Amino acid sequence: MKKDLLQDEYFRTDGSGREFLRVLKGGSSNPFKKGDVFGGDECFARQDGKTVFKNAVFNMADVSERILKRNNLTKHDLNWLAAHQANKRIIDAVTSRIGLEESQVMINIEKYGNTTSATLPLLLADYESQLKKGDIIVFAAFGGGFSWGSILFKWAYNSN
Repeated sequence: MKKDLLQDEYFRTDGSGREFLRVLKGGSSNPFKKGDVFGGDECFARQDGKTVFKNAVFNMADVSERILKRNNLTKHDLNWLAAHQANKRIIDAVTSRIGLEESQVMINIEKYGNTTSATLPLLLADYESQLKKGDIIVFAAFGGGFSWGSILFKWAYNSN
């Protein structure tokens, strides 16, 4: 891949994690039907925290390292890791596992909490003024089911 056009994605899913992180009511496996009332415990996310933590850390670090390797890059080429902001312990563990400096990691969980699928766009918005043309960024996320992935790209313009 030409380094001036750097962009790649790497996504994975493993349905065996379904029991550990999911919502019981709604979605494709148990959709709402006409007359159903939204509410109750079945409409909220459920998780086995220890299992989710272990899988989130391992898989987000793994796909981040794999996407770098696939593009002939190392952690030393990476300017920013934008990790899903589920909780600070997961972010810290992923950072440590990859071997990054804290200054290379976008963090805003203390500002918003876990905003699920909005965490990555919010990171870009919050860090946009710090991004420089040519910065290499890896996004890493983990979610229900289990599903996880990473996106690698080179920032294309000056934010200032």
